[in-house]
Amino acid sequence: MLTTDRRVVHLIPHTHWDREWYLPLGAFRARLIGALDGLLAQLAADPRLPGFLLDGQTILLEDYLEVRPERLDEVARLVQAGRLDIGPWYVLADEQIPGAESLVRNLLLGGAATRRFGGAASVLYSPDAFGHPGCLPQLGAEFGMASGVLWRGVSPAAMDNRDLAWWSGPDSRRLLVYHLPPDGYEIGSGLLVPEERLAAAWQRVAGQVLPRAATRHVAVLVGADHHAPPRDLGELSGRLAKIEAGEEFRFSRLADFLQAAGAEARELAVLRGEQRRSDGYTWALQGVHGTRAPLKRRNSLIELQLTRLVEPLVSLTTREPGAGILRQAWREVIQCHFHDAIAGCCSDQVARAMTVRFDTAQAALDVVVADACDQLAGHDPDLARERGSHGSRLLLWNPVARERGGVVVCDLTFFRRDILVGPPGARRARRGPGMKPFVLRSVGGPTELVPQIIVQERGLERLDARRHCPDLDDVDRVRIAFPLDRALQGFGGGLFEIHPRRARPGAALAGAAGRSVWNSQVKLELGGDGRAVVRVPGTTTAFSGVLVLESERDLGDSYSFCPAPGDRVRRGRLSGRPRVTASGPYLATLEWRLVLRAGAGIGGRAGIVTAHCQAEAIGDSQALRLRLALDNQAQDHRLRLRLPTGLARTPILAGAQFGVVGRPPPSRVSGPQRLESPVPTAPAHRFVAAASTGYGLAVFAPGFFEYEWNSRGELMITLLRAVGQLSKADLRTRPGHAGWPTATPEAQCMGQGQVELGLALVRAEDIAEPARLEQLWEDIFVPPVARWIRDYHQAGAPLIEAIGCTLEGDGLQLSALKPAESTAGTVARCYNLRPAVSRGCLRFRRRVGRATEVRADETPVADLPLEDEGRCIPLVVGPRGLKSVLVEWT
Repeated sequence: MLTTDRRVVHLIPHTHWDREWYLPLGAFRARLIGALDGLLAQLAADPRLPGFLLDGQTILLEDYLEVRPERLDEVARLVQAGRLDIGPWYVLADEQIPGAESLVRNLLLGGAATRRFGGAASVLYSPDAFGHPGCLPQLGAEFGMASGVLWRGVSPAAMDNRDLAWWSGPDSRRLLVYHLPPDGYEIGSGLLVPEERLAAAWQRVAGQVLPRAATRHVAVLVGADHHAPPRDLGELSGRLAKIEAGEEFRFSRLADFLQAAGAEARELAVLRGEQRRSDGYTWALQGVHGTRAPLKRRNSLIELQLTRLVEPLVSLTTREPGAGILRQAWREVIQCHFHDAIAGCCSDQVARAMTVRFDTAQAALDVVVADACDQLAGHDPDLARERGSHGSRLLLWNPVARERGGVVVCDLTFFRRDILVGPPGARRARRGPGMKPFVLRSVGGPTELVPQIIVQERGLERLDARRHCPDLDDVDRVRIAFPLDRALQGFGGGLFEIHPRRARPGAALAGAAGRSVWNSQVKLELGGDGRAVVRVPGTTTAFSGVLVLESERDLGDSYSFCPAPGDRVRRGRLSGRPRVTASGPYLATLEWRLVLRAGAGIGGRAGIVTAHCQAEAIGDSQALRLRLALDNQAQDHRLRLRLPTGLARTPILAGAQFGVVGRPPPSRVSGPQRLESPVPTAPAHRFVAAASTGYGLAVFAPGFFEYEWNSRGELMITLLRAVGQLSKADLRTRPGHAGWPTATPEAQCMGQGQVELGLALVRAEDIAEPARLEQLWEDIFVPPVARWIRDYHQAGAPLIEAIGCTLEGDGLQLSALKPAESTAGTVARCYNLRPAVSRGCLRFRRRVGRATEVRADETPVADLPLEDEGRCIPLVVGPRGLKSVLVEWT
């Protein structure tokens, strides 16, 4: 409660700088240079300003110093003196769309930059993200921050209508949060007015901040979007003191305000879980989760490759240059996570720039993966050119931290002839036989594996080597599936070779015929209207009418969905006959085509949406793999996949960053809403699942996606939100512009794209033990890596024989296996999905020299014991907790 002592109003100078938004990076960076030139001069000339908050993201200094490198020392001196506050983030990301490890990499990059300048960030500053995940207090603690600043997505009622509260994370670690007033980080810009208007301006500001004050200390952020500070900013505290003698006004740093307020705070409310509703306080803007969905899917796929493929490969093989290339790829990807960019509420130029960054990162990662796989296989491409090939090899590597078997799907190539590039001269094109019948055999192993040939076609393959020109060949491309004869160790694998022999595959594990595809655990039957039935073979359990493609008009903008009055939902219909494209015995595929009229097309008439659907059963997997090749020729509509379950009023479990979140069906809201209508949609990572006493359904995706779960037990997965304006002012769901009006025709997502999903029948016990869902997700989207080396030349013992890592412990899920930031070691991170302590261990195939528990920022916490001759690191992970371990090898 407030005391009778004099109130202290902390004026915190700042700017909020959207790096790219309605204008591309080039335009905002050009403005940034002038703004920071003026700011540096002002800080040097006016000692009344103790500091300036540079928006919590270090990338602004990176952008500035690319143009003004001569000012590096001056900037560093201001940071070291505490007069220029930077960090903790690299970019101010949308916190709900990027994966958990992306948030960690963002803070790692921001922390490294802050330290390079001689600073130290202590406040988890998030002034404009569109809601916040429940793991944020954990991240604050993992990076040494005890306080934070939030705005959107926080309900004032949950704060007891005060400006301070504790936010408790899943593991009960707390963050002291300051909730910005309704006008947000721009509230103090209203005080930058002529003298005669200042009293009225202060009364408006005071009306928002003083009644909410939980202590004598009140914060007023003075600044706005892309604003350089006014030249007379240093006079503001004195001007306010003249008109309000009962208060003390002082310029402060954000950390100083939070320290002073936190020291006096008593009996604060406690926030728990995610923060996604503002309840009339300000816009939460949750409609962004479906905007520019193809770009979000692209981001999820590259995050998946970074965290579950490239980082472990680099960690387990030679670090350089892979670690440096990996770090640069992360920078390019995280630059796309700025909240307006990854949320899709940006101009088309910004979206295209993100695509270029993704392409650049992807191309670099492809090279890193190829080099690492060569090391695992003991293959030297240069020696293969110089001394000849030892034949072909298939490298299999298991990128998950547990042993597993099953069916492997991979692509092989067989040489037909050289493709000569450049003047041929005396060169003559070699020729080969192409593919002949074959079997697979583990190198040194007696067991033969007979593959299923899924597809065979002609194509080109380029073989690269560092010291030689590329070798381009005409080849037979062959996709095969085969069951492993033994399980692959976690993060281990083996080499296989082919032997020419004709043989028949073994017993059928999966099949397809007519309108059905199945294995021993799940079966899909397609009806004549294009709706599907998914059932458990041999039981009466079935879910009917699933995988319905449907569209509804969307009159909204990039921030908010807005339905059309009187609109009817349009549903896709089957076009042509379904066809079986693979009938087993190890992989079976059923394909069909859905067509619907949707939204508006060219000329205002309804457009056409086509979906080529594919359902695939692999081995005895519990899940079907779904691919939808979309061709969207409609505008201003929302396209979704509907899956009725009949589980009315049942809560749903959604994957989240570092865990899961349970959500009830949203209650229906009637009548007009202040500022913004609450949305029934919600964000998810990796999966959503619901079940009651028997079976239920789970839907899986590579990363982030938007879904809706209603009280009737219907699950809708958003495939597209096609909109053509950055912001509109006349929406029924959100009156007023959320951004600057800008045409965004490319946000209509016209043309072709692909959606990958998984579908499984799950039980209530799977919901109760989410680690089962995480493992099922891994089996769908993190399958064994199969690398075909057609010109194999063995240059040493294959590294694949010496590596491996398994994570043991009920409820523990590996999140990262990455190169350490500043040492030659490896950081392994896991989280506990259970509400109780979990005991387990990290078990390696090679010996560990030293193990240290570290925070996520890789600050050492304590040495850990080693067992089993240095190959086992015991772990104790608290309820819903995180555990990071720095592993240094012998």
